Amino acid sequence: MNIKIKLKSTLTFIFFSLLFFNFGCSKKTITVDNTRSNFRVIGYLPGKENLLASAKTIDYNKITHLYIAFINPDSLGNLKGTENLKEVAAIAHAKKVKIMASIGGGGAPKYYPSFLIGEKKTKLINDLANLAVENNLDGIDVDLEGALIDGNYENFVIDLAEQLRAKNKMITAAIATVYKDQFTDKALAQFDFVNIMSYDKTGPWNPSRPGPHAPYEMAVEDLDYWTKTRGIAKEKLSLGVPFYGYGFGGSAPESISWKNLILQYPDKSTADEFSVNGGNLYYNGIPTIRKKTSLALEKSGGIMIWQLLQDTTGEQSLLENIHAVIHAK
Repeated sequence: MNIKIKLKSTLTFIFFSLLFFNFGCSKKTITVDNTRSNFRVIGYLPGKENLLASAKTIDYNKITHLYIAFINPDSLGNLKGTENLKEVAAIAHAKKVKIMASIGGGGAPKYYPSFLIGEKKTKLINDLANLAVENNLDGIDVDLEGALIDGNYENFVIDLAEQLRAKNKMITAAIATVYKDQFTDKALAQFDFVNIMSYDKTGPWNPSRPGPHAPYEMAVEDLDYWTKTRGIAKEKLSLGVPFYGYGFGGSAPESISWKNLILQYPDKSTADEFSVNGGNLYYNGIPTIRKKTSLALEKSGGIMIWQLLQDTTGEQSLLENIHAVIHAK
């Protein structure tokens, strides 16, 4: 009898010792940096050419959200740029990437204001909600800029958000600090998150103001404004970065993608500017993109890229460098 009791006690001790050991080990192995695991990497993909072919070139393992740019109504109110959207959504979802259709853009049609009011607004909102459902999209991104952020903007996004949420879809926005006074707090509150276009401080449209169009200091100031002055939680902000540069003076290219910049000037990947053809070229090189990614990790909930097709491949890929910073141990 004593032997059985002793054996039982020994087995009980061993069982609880193993349980304690395994529990202790598991606590160490499941430690997760929630900031990094929930960090958004949003890439815009233009859909003007062959959307399906372009979508097949993307490294989905390095992004969390794919934004198709842009899907807008024609003058009769019919949405354009929707071809192959469902097929691209299937590709993205297979890689566990969310996909959104983005409306507006810097080159939005001049007739757009008429679609933010009255019957045209009702039709556009219904069409966008149906587009999201029929093509298995995760939601709609509102990239209305400049004069389109008018007195009708707030009601438009309120009504669009209501329709999308009724269908379990998201709504996000692209915003720029240069338009800060045009965004009402009520309008901004409608979005699941917003992406700051922290670039285009200057450009070919403003030749009298040559210089960097997306300096690091601009990113710092933009994040400070939207968090501290406007009170938006950092988790609801994404920092936008450019995969392109602008030239001023001489015969420097007015604009150039990162892909072409590296192709033509392979030794300039770590700079942010250089002289060329009697002018100067300004962009974000690899060190600045990495530094901005670290800033975004600390001060926001994500990073946004305009745009994915402008990137190169290999070690000089800006997306690869963003990914490396996010997942650095």
